[in-house]
Amino acid sequence: MSGTNGSVLDVNNIEVIYDHVILVLKGVSFNVPEGGIVALLGANGAGKSTTLKAISNLLRAERGEVTKGSIEFKGDRVDNLNPNELVKRGCIQVMEGRHVFEHLSVEENLMTGAYTRRDGRAKVATDLELVYTYFPRLKERRSAQAGYTSGGEQQMTAIGRALMSRPTMMLLDEPSMGLAPQLVEEIFEIVRQLNRNEGVSILLAEQNTNVALKYADYGYILENGRIVLDGEAASLRDNEDVKEFYLGLAGGDRKSFRDMKHYKRRKRWLS
Repeated sequence: MSGTNGSVLDVNNIEVIYDHVILVLKGVSFNVPEGGIVALLGANGAGKSTTLKAISNLLRAERGEVTKGSIEFKGDRVDNLNPNELVKRGCIQVMEGRHVFEHLSVEENLMTGAYTRRDGRAKVATDLELVYTYFPRLKERRSAQAGYTSGGEQQMTAIGRALMSRPTMMLLDEPSMGLAPQLVEEIFEIVRQLNRNEGVSILLAEQNTNVALKYADYGYILENGRIVLDGEAASLRDNEDVKEFYLGLAGGDRKSFRDMKHYKRRKRWLS
């Protein structure tokens, strides 16, 4: 089952408040089409991670809550589900910062991703081999203690662990953070293969606008908890204002994208 116009995820005018007083997201709306790759872009503190946690229902652990709007996954309201239930439905988040169980081996980490499954050991073993097909380096390091592997290997382990849950959608939070450019390209190539070969829809929160727009189909730019611009990835890459503020390809001393005189906020963000 899909949501509006074939979308797998619909975020409708949500507001997020922390500690009952701090307004972080202000009327954020967007959707992810089934089988698509969508990028949430913006500087640190723009609200990207908060948006992902609102979708995956991890906000409560940080004293945050969605106070307005709704979130639908495959056409069903999910903003009141617990995170485990959402994973069972096929939506899983890969957290920022390459979270792995450091004391477990790489393979043990991967196997924890299958904890919600009830389809038997044989299918889990098949999917483990599938993960190793996408991440051959992890197969070489399968018995290594995860805490002693490289940053790139830990990011691969985190994505592979999510894949073990057999998701239809993955939320990736800053997968490029702290990684060398060559590793970033390698991981993004694998993410694109997962999208194309396995049909996994991807919502990607990323500060590295350049690489995100290279692999995404569509992008939304967040600033101070609001979406200030959206469009096809190719058109955003070619947009002079995006180049100046987010790709670092031009000079200028404007404080923010929203300071531009010709910027006109769209009515739907005000509704």
